[in-house]
Amino acid sequence: MLMTILVFALLAYLLGSVSFAVVSSWVFKLPDPRTYGSKNPGATNVLRSGKKAAAVLTLLGDAGKGWLAVFLAQTYSPVWGLGDEAVAVAALAVFLGHVFPIFLRFQGGKGVATAVGVLLGLNVWLGLLAMATWLAVAFTWRISSLSALIAAVLAPLFSVVLLGFEAGTLAVSAMSLLLIWRHRSNIVNLLAGKEGRIGEKKSPDS
Repeated sequence: MLMTILVFALLAYLLGSVSFAVVSSWVFKLPDPRTYGSKNPGATNVLRSGKKAAAVLTLLGDAGKGWLAVFLAQTYSPVWGLGDEAVAVAALAVFLGHVFPIFLRFQGGKGVATAVGVLLGLNVWLGLLAMATWLAVAFTWRISSLSALIAAVLAPLFSVVLLGFEAGTLAVSAMSLLLIWRHRSNIVNLLAGKEGRIGEKKSPDS
């Protein structure tokens, strides 16, 4: 059983390691997102290239792989006699794959889109609540990182209400803590009042 769970984790991790920021940049013949802007391989940085379609593809791809990993784990874990713990492991593994991708020398994105995909896979309402939180904060303060941080803080609480104190909630809590850690530079900028707002004009190298 343990070996099967490890196989689930490895496959989910490898799926998470596929960077759609890099893939979409290659498709649209854009510079590598790790060479400009924040150098973060994520949708927000790809948007700095000026190609909205590439950013949308990155967003959908990164979220989609999170959802797919959970869906596949939910589908096949009963076949192998596994329970919710296998799904939780796959959920966390695909997120870790995005943040620490083996294909990019473990230098990945911050994980917001992939986390949303995972939440939608675990429970549609959980994902929708996290998205609604992000949108509400973004509409009010127009700061993307603040939206992600508040959604990350509240996601475990939403999970407790919808899933209870089970393995999935532990995975959500671990993702939230890691997501907050990945935004530590943004937290410094927020406290200093220097964090950029949504819609602000920036050069690709800023």
